[in-house]
This record gives sequence, structure tokens and C-alpha cells, in this order.
Amino acid sequence: MKEVFGSPGKRSGLVMRIGQCLCAAGSVGIMASASGFSTTTAFCYLIGSMGLQVLWSFGLACLDIHALRFNRDLLNHFMVTATLSLAAASSSAGVMVFFTRDTSVCAIETKFACIMFQISITLAFATCFLIAYSSYVSFWLVASF
Repeated sequence: MKEVFGSPGKRSGLVMRIGQCLCAAGSVGIMASASGFSTTTAFCYLIGSMGLQVLWSFGLACLDIHALRFNRDLLNHFMVTATLSLAAASSSAGVMVFFTRDTSVCAIETKFACIMFQISITLAFATCFLIAYSSYVSFWLVASF
């Protein structure tokens, strides 16, 4: 079987999982440090889903480390949480568009918080793109059996 970048149990897969974990953790950290995030449900949902993604990606990274250390095959044991993360990032992005273009919330409130919200949402979408690639690789590998 041909090895694909990002395959579970491979070094590239470990890099993908670590990237997912770091982007999700960055999204949570930045959003939680911004003032006023808890007043918007979409932002709270983003923190919850990205927190779950941190745990899930960390667990998969540990599984990849185990597979690399003991030379195991993980192709049959891989799942993703892409839908939850994409929904949270999309709803948060929609709220940010509403805040910046349709209302004057970012003009009235501190600009710093709005910029931090945007950075957090960007990291959430980076996590989603990494998850999407992992999902693509997984489905391709399952189809090749």
C-alpha cells in the first residue's frame, strides 16, 4: 500500500496531529484571554469544541507515538471530529462578520478584543483545514483496502 502524507501511525501523521492540537490550543488560549468572549454563545461554543479538539488531537498524537515506537499499523483505528470543529469555527466567524460589518460593537468595545477574536477564529479554521486533510487521508486509506 502506498504511504500518504498524514497517515495514522506515521511521522507525517504525528506532525498533523500536533499541528491540530497546537492550533486548537492557540484558538482556546487567545479566545479565553480576550475580554467579553463569554457574552456570545458562538464564542463559548468555539472554546468548547476547540477544547475537545485539543484533547482528541493529543490522544491521537499519543496513539501515533505509540504506533511509531512499537511499529504498529493504525490504519483501521482512526476517527475524526471535523464536523463539530467546523461548525464552531463557522458560527464564530459569522458572529465576527456581524460584529465588524453590521454593528458597531468592535468600534464601541475595545478593538483589542475583536482582533483577538479574529485571531482565535483563524486558528480554529487552521485546525479545521488540518482535520479536513486528515479526514481525506483516512477515507482514501479506507477506500484502498
